[in-house]
Amino acid sequence: MLCVCLCVKRHIFAVIWCLQVMGTLRDLQFALQLKIEELRQRDRLIDELELELDTKDELIRRLQEELDRYRATVSLPGPSSVSAGAEHLFNNPLLNVTSLSSLHAFRSQRLIQAAFLKNDLLRNLDEGEIRSIIACMYPVTISRGCYIIQEGTNGTQAYVLEEGRLEVTKNGIKLLTVEPEGMFGELALIYNCTHSYSVSGSFGFLTLHFACRYHWISVPPKDGQSFIEINLDLVGMHYTEGDYIIRQGATGDTFYIISKGQVKVTEKKPGQEEQIVLAKLSERQWFGEKALWGEDVRTVNVIAAGEVSCLVIDREFDKDYALLSSSTLRDFHIIGTLAVGEFGHVDLVQLRSNTKCLFAMRVLKKKLILNNGQQEHILREGRILTDAHCPFIVRCLLHKTFRDNECLYILTEACLGGDLCSLLKDKGFLDECTTRFYTACVFEALTFLHCRGVIYRDVKPENVVLDEHGYAKLIGSRCLKRVEMGQKTWTFCGTPGYAAPEIILNKGHTISADFWSLGVFVFELLSGGLPFSSSDPMKILTATIRGIDQINFPKTISKSASSLIKKLCRSNPSERLGSLKNEAKDVQKHKWFEGFNWDGLCKRTLNPPLTPRVKHPLDSSASGHYSEDSVDQCTNWDDF
Repeated sequence: MLCVCLCVKRHIFAVIWCLQVMGTLRDLQFALQLKIEELRQRDRLIDELELELDTKDELIRRLQEELDRYRATVSLPGPSSVSAGAEHLFNNPLLNVTSLSSLHAFRSQRLIQAAFLKNDLLRNLDEGEIRSIIACMYPVTISRGCYIIQEGTNGTQAYVLEEGRLEVTKNGIKLLTVEPEGMFGELALIYNCTHSYSVSGSFGFLTLHFACRYHWISVPPKDGQSFIEINLDLVGMHYTEGDYIIRQGATGDTFYIISKGQVKVTEKKPGQEEQIVLAKLSERQWFGEKALWGEDVRTVNVIAAGEVSCLVIDREFDKDYALLSSSTLRDFHIIGTLAVGEFGHVDLVQLRSNTKCLFAMRVLKKKLILNNGQQEHILREGRILTDAHCPFIVRCLLHKTFRDNECLYILTEACLGGDLCSLLKDKGFLDECTTRFYTACVFEALTFLHCRGVIYRDVKPENVVLDEHGYAKLIGSRCLKRVEMGQKTWTFCGTPGYAAPEIILNKGHTISADFWSLGVFVFELLSGGLPFSSSDPMKILTATIRGIDQINFPKTISKSASSLIKKLCRSNPSERLGSLKNEAKDVQKHKWFEGFNWDGLCKRTLNPPLTPRVKHPLDSSASGHYSEDSVDQCTNWDDF
């Protein structure tokens, strides 16, 4: 019995010992697993830190390159200057990678960069431009069911999704799901678009990064140019050395007063080859006054001797001056509505005291202009058009601008032949002869503006109207802007489908952007459609960036017309026809214009291809008058 008890005790002790050993082994195994996991986490952390270190090394390399360029372009007299230059570079918001100090922020930056590279539109931006947008991006967390974008609203922000999922819907129907690293709303970085879809959080909490157009465009580009627009008045007519202001034998109806510079008056007598200098005129003197008395044919030449600026009055303008100068808004009778625009409408009006004098009155809603930040653009347009004495541009008359509590009223000449957009809708497309005539009219208008440093930036059929004789004229546009020679402007302006690639990519643009739009204009008139078209604005902009060489031309466009279009729509602005050594002459000498009578066009002796059927405006049933509570002669937005 004693032996049995001893055996049982030994067995129990053995079991206890085994359990203790097994427990210790489990503890050791668990501790070992913890240690291994800790080592793995350290390895991952080391990998991430090494990646961050590599990125910062790359940043240092780029900063060194920037510093080398800085030294090469700026005189650095001593060590203090070098330090100041280096400090400036390290504080540059375009290169501020080190501000993303945490690993999470670093991962976010990599995710945003990947989203940009996947985007068909934004991946075409320069590396520096991408960095400038990323530098303006801010994180935000939203909850399930919140709308980030609502269909029909105007947008100014683009988004990159970091965590969660989003649903894209249109008219309540789900279109797709946005996953992390997905980007949406990017068109808002370029222009004031209207969203055609809604985006909302599908579950839980989501993390987004967003950039606003106004933040992005406020960052200076890497070449030091400024995005800030400088508004300069375009005063009178401007000429350079050797320009003929008046030609002997030509018809004329304009009187000139010299505001700056000097001109020489010459005459070429029959049988003589050389011109005789009759006189020299300078500031505050005038010439061409006989044109106001009815004498059409010029008897002398007047040539600019250096840079010259003149104030001008034409005969027709002078005839209406006495009537218009003393008129108030109440003196204009409304005959009917000519057109409806984004900020108001255009009325056909006549003076009560002279029913034969017909004008167009632009009626603009002040609240809409203010809400869209367009007040300076409206003023700039008015200044340029008031002084644009060109037969191919619709003019504002006599600074006659009125206002009341709700609207602005701007008086312009009336062109009652309709616009080319309406003509295209009626005919489908135009033949070469008709297209050539209208293109030449638009080209003359652009040449006039370009010679005065003004970019139009919105060439399209709906901005071209016909007068009663069938001649085409450019109408006013908020995109008009004066840019100094050799400078660029950076604001997105124009219409998708017509805008040049450098405008879309925010690379800065000059008058060469108008030549691109002119090429698109010719394509549309000859074919009835745009080369870069789609129901999706993104696809329009992407196709524009890819270029005209990717477009199949319809059979209605001849080889010579195709050649002109492709030369006007070169992706490199400096290679476009009109931007080369001979400038505008290269366009006029292109084989598509071979035999075209440019002189007859300018003198208005050329017969237009179509004579508009203008209904007698007095037959309109819509009529009325404007408010009595108005003030005229507004010259700045504070007055408005």
